[in-house]
Amino acid sequence: MTAQRKTVLRRLLAAAAMLAFTAQAESSLAAPQLCYRGVNLSGAEYGERDGAVNVNYTYPSEATVRYFAEKGMNVIRLPFRWERLQPTLGQPLNGDELQRLKDAVDLIQKHGMAVVLDPHNYGYYDKIQLKQAPATDLAFGDFWARLAVEFSNRKGVAFGLMNEPHDIKAPDWLELANTAIRSIRTVGARNLILVPGTNWTGAHSWSADALGGGANGTVMLGVKDPIDFYAFEFHQYLDADSSGTHPVCDGTDSAKKGLNDVTDWLRKNGKRGFLGEFGVAANDGCLDGLKQVLGIMSANSDVWLGWSYWAAGDWWPPEEPLNVQPHNGRDKPQMKVLAEGLSRKMALAPSCALVKSAK
Repeated sequence: MTAQRKTVLRRLLAAAAMLAFTAQAESSLAAPQLCYRGVNLSGAEYGERDGAVNVNYTYPSEATVRYFAEKGMNVIRLPFRWERLQPTLGQPLNGDELQRLKDAVDLIQKHGMAVVLDPHNYGYYDKIQLKQAPATDLAFGDFWARLAVEFSNRKGVAFGLMNEPHDIKAPDWLELANTAIRSIRTVGARNLILVPGTNWTGAHSWSADALGGGANGTVMLGVKDPIDFYAFEFHQYLDADSSGTHPVCDGTDSAKKGLNDVTDWLRKNGKRGFLGEFGVAANDGCLDGLKQVLGIMSANSDVWLGWSYWAAGDWWPPEEPLNVQPHNGRDKPQMKVLAEGLSRKMALAPSCALVKSAK
C-alpha cells in the first residue's frame, strides 16, 4: 500500500469514527428523560385543623427549598390539610391559609421548581369519609373548583386530587375523582391532574380487588377528563407491607414487580404515571433497592412523568428513617442516591408541560 493510499485510509477511518461518535451523542441527547424528579416537603399537613401556623404546622422554608433546588430537583409535592384551607364545606377558602399556600408555591417556583398541590387527607374530610354527608361528591368538586380557580393555568402547577384514598371502593372513588376533574375543567383550568386510585394507590396492589367493587387497574380506566390531560399517581414503599413504616426493605422484589406491572399497564392503555411517594431507610439493602426503583422509572420514561420522594421538611426529626432533610449541613445517604444524575438540569420537553395549551 502506497503512502498516499495509507493517508486516504486513515482519513476515511477518522471520518467514520467521528460519524459514529456524533450519532452516539445525538442518540444520547435524544433519549427520553423523566420530566420531573423531586421530593415531598412535608409540614403543612401537620396538626389539627385549628392549629396555629409555625406552632402546629409549617410551610417549607427558603433554606429547605433552595437545598433541594441546588441538588437539581425540579418538582416539589406540597402536602397541606383540606380542612384548614376550607374550614366549612361548600364555603369559600380561608384567605389567610390560601395566601400561605400561594406564598409557598411562589417560593418553590422562585427556585425553578414545579409544584404538585396535594390535599393530604386520605379520602376524608376531618373524620368523615368522602361520599358520606356532608363530604359528598359535590363537596369534593366544590373544593377543587375553588382551588383550581386560584391556580388556573399557572405554569408549573399540577393538581394532585387526593393523597392515598383508602377504605373506599374503587367505583365510589372513581365517581369522586370524575366529579373533581369535571369541576376543575368547568372553571377553565387546564393544569395537569394527578389521579390516584383507592387502597392507598399502591403500585403493588393496582390489579387487586382488595375492597370489592373492582381493582384500580380496571375501574380507574373510567376516568373522564374533557381535555384528556391527566396522569395516574402511584405510591410504592419497599418494606414487606408496602407501608413505608419499617426501616427495612424486605418487600423490594414485590415493589419492583408492582412498578413493572404498572409500567406495562400504563403502556398498554396509553396512560402516564407519576410516582408520588416512595422512600427507604439508609442501610445498604434499602439504598440498593432505591437505585433499582429509580432505574425502573428512568428506563420507562415514555410512560412515567417522574417521581417525588417521601419525604423531607423543616420539622422532620433527623432520626426518622426515610427522611432526606439535611442535618447539620450533611446530606442523608438516600439523598446521595437520589441526586445521582440530577446535577445537570435539562430543558424540559413540550410533553412535560403541566398546563395544556388551548387549541
